[in-house]
Amino acid sequence: MERSQLESNTGTFSITGSVVRQIYYNEENHYGVYLFRIHQAEGEWDKDHTMIVGYFLRLHEEENYRCYGTWRTHPKFGEQFQVERIEKELPKRREAVIKYLSGDLFPGVGQKTAKKIVDSIGEQTLERLAVKPELLEGVPGLTEGQIAIVRSGLEEHIALERTLVFLYEYGFGPIMALKIVQTYKQETIQIIEEDPYQLIGDIEGIGFHRADEIARKQGIAENSPRRYQAAVLYLLQESAMNAGHVFLTQEEIDQQLDGLLGENSLELFSSEVRSASIEELIIEQEVMIEENRIYLPSLYYAEFGLAKRVKELLEQETEQNFSTAEIYREIGDWEEESGISYADKQRDALQMALSSSLMILTGGPGTGKTTVIKGICQLYARLNECSLDPDDYGEDRSFPIRLAAPTGRAAKRMAEATGLPAMTIHRLLGYDGAGFEHHSQAPIAGELLIVDEVSMLDIWLANQLFRSIPDGMKVILVGDQNQLPSVGPGQVLQHLLEVEQIPRMELNEIYRQAEGSSIIQLAHAVKEGIVPDDLLTPLTDRRFFSCNSNQAVRVVVQTYHNAIQRGYTLQDVQVLAPVYKGPAGVNRLNQEIQAVVNPADEMKREIQFGETTFRLGDKVLQLVNHTDHPVYNGDMGLIISIQEDASADEPVCWVRYDQLEVPYRRTQLNQIQLAYACSVHKAQGSEFAIVILPVLHTYRHMLKRNLIYTGITRSTSYLILCGEQLAFAHGVKKGMSQQRNSQLTELILADW
Repeated sequence: MERSQLESNTGTFSITGSVVRQIYYNEENHYGVYLFRIHQAEGEWDKDHTMIVGYFLRLHEEENYRCYGTWRTHPKFGEQFQVERIEKELPKRREAVIKYLSGDLFPGVGQKTAKKIVDSIGEQTLERLAVKPELLEGVPGLTEGQIAIVRSGLEEHIALERTLVFLYEYGFGPIMALKIVQTYKQETIQIIEEDPYQLIGDIEGIGFHRADEIARKQGIAENSPRRYQAAVLYLLQESAMNAGHVFLTQEEIDQQLDGLLGENSLELFSSEVRSASIEELIIEQEVMIEENRIYLPSLYYAEFGLAKRVKELLEQETEQNFSTAEIYREIGDWEEESGISYADKQRDALQMALSSSLMILTGGPGTGKTTVIKGICQLYARLNECSLDPDDYGEDRSFPIRLAAPTGRAAKRMAEATGLPAMTIHRLLGYDGAGFEHHSQAPIAGELLIVDEVSMLDIWLANQLFRSIPDGMKVILVGDQNQLPSVGPGQVLQHLLEVEQIPRMELNEIYRQAEGSSIIQLAHAVKEGIVPDDLLTPLTDRRFFSCNSNQAVRVVVQTYHNAIQRGYTLQDVQVLAPVYKGPAGVNRLNQEIQAVVNPADEMKREIQFGETTFRLGDKVLQLVNHTDHPVYNGDMGLIISIQEDASADEPVCWVRYDQLEVPYRRTQLNQIQLAYACSVHKAQGSEFAIVILPVLHTYRHMLKRNLIYTGITRSTSYLILCGEQLAFAHGVKKGMSQQRNSQLTELILADW
């Protein structure tokens, strides 16, 4: 039978055989490549060897395996068998079992000892030992050490194989099955049989419906209290990460249960059962409750901790070394010296910042926030007669002014604007991937802290930052409340602005407008919910290309390519889209732009990771804080080197971020993605010379005023809108994002 007939008839099929040798194996993600001797294949097969590739536990030479999967032709390595799952076939014949037990898997067990085990236990030795390993204790002459070796070997190489088969039967693919086994080890089957809902919190990528399906197959009742508890925890997690809620009320949970468990789900659980189930979760410290508000513990402690620390900062005595007159006189001297002329509101903002323990500075693009930040630093140094040269400070006194922002690019902009050191908040707090060096018992050093892009702060990071602020430090928060709220839960800037006791200054006069920036004019119109009459009129710094969703990708790619051909760099041009999936989502746009701007070439190295091809010269985005290097979520760089045949411990590629070159092992490639296009959220805190922003009806569920506003304000020189005018108008009129559940304002104001 021809291969094409096999594939068309069966889709996937199996081959049985043994490993000839290992070509490549990655211990971290279990990706392997092996030369495989075929003993038997479905249908007629004229080849006796092939390469098998896929995700599975390490294979061993001369052992027999049954592989399920499909054939594929790799453009470089030729025909391969892509393994979807694999099962070890235990030897059954006496001689084969003796050879197996005296092999490399069981060091210290020779042929003589192996023969003794087989003679004592009898037929189906390995199958019987897999079920009852205590049978080894009845083998005469077997030492405790040999028993331990055989038992551990069987547990590792047979029990885990059985566990994988168990997981395959529940529909888990090889990658997810291996992730589960790595988490639970030998307890996998027991845990899943006892409480499949535990998978939701322990294994990334497994949601409630998957765990619920397993539970139903195991006979767990529809009205089981454990099912209700799992649903509540899942709703709390999903509402935090997808809707930004810090808590849910009991009524909100009840309303959402129908969508999760099916119609009339509440009829399954009486009010008594629901109350008792929540009470048990409280006892187990899986949730916290305050009045009618139900929290995940981490969010409860973050919200209450942040509120407490904000109150403490507001109540602490601000040491007023300088009168208002002195501050304004120093502002005048600085204006004369620097050639800067501050507007009245900017002068007032400077005075407020220098005389307050906590202050919020807000304003849209072009309103002079950066100018004020620089002025605060300079005036603080002049008034306190301290140097702004970090080299002038030793171990006895740290640099007095600390500048920080949520992303590396935002921190870099602060540093460029002020000429002073700036860093990410994670780096300021000493984050090492597992925890933070600084906290309430080990606060950060310094006298003045300025934090930019505060709209990006979620409740978790805000709490960690504030609990690390020492008494007596001045704190200035800078942001734009009209931008998108944080990706994580909470709406910190918005809710702090609702606390009237916090001094604040909003800059609303547009200074860059005099320079003829129609981008800034458009941003401020959008902020007010207005679609300007000249939206479709070509201007010197912005254009609107009308196209439908079928044309949008081609228009975006062509526009991007034209900009590169005119001499702009990959770092100058950025496509922003609201969604990742779909015909005009970030993923599709990245593939199409890569194909034109950085196409495949026999002379250009590339590496495959999942469905993404990373190629030499590609623009990439860091997705998480890199614990080994000072590279952070949102940083963008270029791939400068690829090593296709690197071992598991060696880098497969290097990425240059500004002047820093960072290595990535294969297992770390999930930390980056192609970045010709990225989400508007990921671009927050960054600025680009040219922004290409598609606005389409296909994005309608995401198109909101603050998303469009945030996308527009990422552009410094030229803005290109592509799409449908009605979709743009719909988003602008739709208003801001949904308000998030948080009691931060009320907690700060309580007992004032």
